[in-house]
Amino acid sequence: MDKPATNIETIAKTCIAGRLRLINRVVSNIYDDALRPFGLKISQGNILIFTGKLGVASPVQICEHLQLDASTLSRNVELMRKNGWLEEVPTDDARSRPFRLTEAGKRLVESAIPAWEKAQAEAKELLGDDFVSLLNKAAKRASESNRA
Repeated sequence: MDKPATNIETIAKTCIAGRLRLINRVVSNIYDDALRPFGLKISQGNILIFTGKLGVASPVQICEHLQLDASTLSRNVELMRKNGWLEEVPTDDARSRPFRLTEAGKRLVESAIPAWEKAQAEAKELLGDDFVSLLNKAAKRASESNRA
């Protein structure tokens, strides 16, 4: 006769947040390993990509889109400015401090694309097509619910 699972056992086996964090760490390590030769982490790459997509990005836009807290973004932006990948865009409102990719930042992104593609394929192989499809749907739902 099986004994009933304790609350701790149940949570350890079924916690969605714990499972997602595990997957996130494993997948992030795949991308970080691929991008390391470029002096880049996937978290920084995401900031560069979204900034490039916007052209000029405000910290608020990046924080909202990537679900980052302001201090994490600020640390990353400062490091990427020191590396010459981002530059502040002058504005009348000194509080907003928008930024954009520099030419060096654009070159970095372009040169890192093959490594990103390799990591993307490795992550997809690990997770499987069905999971990636469900992940895309879940990310879209989470993004839409966050805007509501």
